[in-house]
Amino acid sequence: MQGEEIEVSRSDVLGYYKGQSVLEHYEEATRRVGAWASEQLVLRQSFPDRQASLLELGCGTGRICLSLWMLGYENLTGTDFAKDMIKRALQAQKERASGVRFAVEDATRLSYSEESFHGVIFGFNGLMQIPGRGNRVRAMSEAFRVLKKGGRFVFTTHDRAFPKWKKFWSVEKKKWRSGQQDKSLIDFGDRFEETPRGKLFIHVPAVTEIREDLKKAGFLVERDLLRSRVAEESELVKKFSDECRFWVARKPLD
Repeated sequence: MQGEEIEVSRSDVLGYYKGQSVLEHYEEATRRVGAWASEQLVLRQSFPDRQASLLELGCGTGRICLSLWMLGYENLTGTDFAKDMIKRALQAQKERASGVRFAVEDATRLSYSEESFHGVIFGFNGLMQIPGRGNRVRAMSEAFRVLKKGGRFVFTTHDRAFPKWKKFWSVEKKKWRSGQQDKSLIDFGDRFEETPRGKLFIHVPAVTEIREDLKKAGFLVERDLLRSRVAEESELVKKFSDECRFWVARKPLD
């Protein structure tokens, strides 16, 4: 039964990213927003060598990887599960004449061989839009597999401890304890958010959960930090996205 629910949720997630208004929203972010100030700082610190081979998972229409290209990174691969997102990314690539490679990939079953990349990125809370904790761990394990030894995995999540959502999750916990939660949800922390562009699925984790899952995948956590502690973002960025937590994990050298 649980496997069926996961498949339905995956279909719902993919369906959201096929929507015309969603595609246009991501295109606008690629054109007008680009990489956030905090993303630029964290990624430049995590990957100081601009010749390093970097893989971006869940790249959407190329907002981050195209920005990294403009910052001088030359060995970039952007992937997304949604074919329509990659089509838009390829259009943006032509407009910018970048050398970013784009491909359709499932983050839980990557086609790349072991130790192919110096770094892996999963931006804009994309990892948390994979339904099912086991599937999210598989995505972490795939990032671990394709990373070279000593390579870093950088991604972002929301955080259930954010004061803004304290009341919401308190109510949700009572629902789950009494079995009255939305039955289409798989794990506590899952939610569907009604947006102007449709129904958005996201998992909002606890910090301990992410640390446990990264350890299970084989990673060492180097640091986690709130976006607001990294940089003061523009109003445009704040309009596009909420507060989130950056995670920097490393594949051990041995």
